[in-house]
Amino acid sequence: MTIPTPVKPVYKVIFLNQDEVFEIFARAIFQSEMYGFIEVEELVFGERSGLLVDPAEEKLKNEFAGVKRTYIPMHAIVRIDEVEKEGEVKITEVKGGTENSSGKIAKFPHAGRPPVAD
Repeated sequence: MTIPTPVKPVYKVIFLNQDEVFEIFARAIFQSEMYGFIEVEELVFGERSGLLVDPAEEKLKNEFAGVKRTYIPMHAIVRIDEVEKEGEVKITEVKGGTENSSGKIAKFPHAGRPPVAD
C-alpha cells in the first residue's frame, strides 16, 4: 500500500500594482511579520509548450524573475482564492474609479486640522 503524497494547495492572488491588476498563482501565502503585508511564496507560472507567447505572462515572469518571496501590501489585495490548479496569469489595466481628472491616483483623504508649526 502506497501512501499518497499530500498535494500542496494553489492560491490565485489578485492585487493592484500601480495602474494594473495582477493575477498570479502561488503555493504558499502567509501573513507577514511586516505589519500590513502578505507574504507570497513559490510563484507558479504555466509551462507552455508551443509557439504562442502570452505577453502578460512574459511580463510577470520578468517582473518576478529570481524572486523567492514577495510582500504585497494588504490594501492592494483584491482577492485570494484557493483553486484546484494554476491557471493563466493576467495583467488587466484599471479603468476608472481610482483616478482623478489629471490621470494620477487620488491622495488618501485625511480628517482633522493641519499640523501646527512650533
